[in-house]
Amino acid sequence: MQPDLLLQVALALGLGLLIGLEREWASKRIAGVRTFPLITLFGWLAAVLVGPLGPWLVPAGLLGLTFLLGLANRLAVAQGRDVGPGLTTEVTVLVAYLLGAAIGSDLSGIATVVAGIVVLLLHFKGALHGVVERVGPDDFRALARLVLIGMIILPVLPDRGFGPNGRWNPHQIWLVVVLIVGISLVAYIARKLLGSRAGAVLSGILGGLISSTAITIGAARRSRSEGADWSAPLVIMIASTVALVRILVEIATLAPSTLDDVAPPLGAFALWMATISAVAYWARRRGIRPVEESEKPPAELWTAISFALLYGGVLFGVAWVEERFGHQALLLVAGVSGLTDVDAITLSLAELMAEGSLDHELGWRAILIAAAANLVFKGGIAAVLGTRRLFARLSLLFGLSLLGGAAIYFMWPSG
Repeated sequence: MQPDLLLQVALALGLGLLIGLEREWASKRIAGVRTFPLITLFGWLAAVLVGPLGPWLVPAGLLGLTFLLGLANRLAVAQGRDVGPGLTTEVTVLVAYLLGAAIGSDLSGIATVVAGIVVLLLHFKGALHGVVERVGPDDFRALARLVLIGMIILPVLPDRGFGPNGRWNPHQIWLVVVLIVGISLVAYIARKLLGSRAGAVLSGILGGLISSTAITIGAARRSRSEGADWSAPLVIMIASTVALVRILVEIATLAPSTLDDVAPPLGAFALWMATISAVAYWARRRGIRPVEESEKPPAELWTAISFALLYGGVLFGVAWVEERFGHQALLLVAGVSGLTDVDAITLSLAELMAEGSLDHELGWRAILIAAAANLVFKGGIAAVLGTRRLFARLSLLFGLSLLGGAAIYFMWPSG
């Protein structure tokens, strides 16, 4: 027997035993630790014998196995045994047969990966059902909207430039929307699953991935009714820090060629803010408690359309200002735009830098100004919606952050 065939037999046997052990421990009917290895070997033999006997052998074996499964369930019912309402084990039997056939067809790598996924799905049944229970109808509708945004709308949009200088590319603009909504939704679901286990630090991290402005509004409002501890300012500070990291991820995804020039200064600003957050947490860790968040899922279709319009408008506005008034006017545009949304101005500038129409140094300086302006805006939110003590503490944290940002802006060496 050829060594390759021996390895295939061993793999088919091993994967069958792995699945069979899991089913045996789960006390499932029909197939267990002996039956599943036989099924994977059956599939392997069917695939190996395709050459001498014909291509019909694998599908014929699958049909025969399906018939045996139906017969086994019918006999179990006739004998008064409870067969249960599910089909998990039956489907697993069919998958195991095809795993053996894949190994016999020289697809051992794929078979091994699929077998691992099957075992994980079977073993973590309770955890998966717990996830379903915690993800409610609103969250599922948000996932469905993400599918609509990313898999239905995006492919049909034209991938070419429109408008002045071909600046508006519908496909590129909507791709940015998918990226932003996807990051926000994943972070939202992660925090929803963690629930009360998400302390102030983790709430700030996930909040920064969702929307640091929304986190600021929520924390400021709660500060009026939940006391004057350090939870709210720390969550806002951490969320604002992670928002900078999120900006770098967006740039790396859409304009990776700019990272060598953009990442060091912006990364230094993020590191400075992270240091302030860490020191504040260490100094006031006894006065920090878990934070509950209740905002809606961030995948509203109208919100996505609004961001697409904002991003397209900023993209055109930045190009127009640069052409009409010169590069330095972009700094003013970045400051004004960054007050309410850093993502749009950041991605607009990143696209211009990637095209070569904007100097990288001026680009990162404009992004830094936008990020600083956003801190000022969130400080204003805290002043209006929160308590005086929240505003005072946040002013200290944001003030130190802005001092570091100013030092980076003026002292960072020119390229």
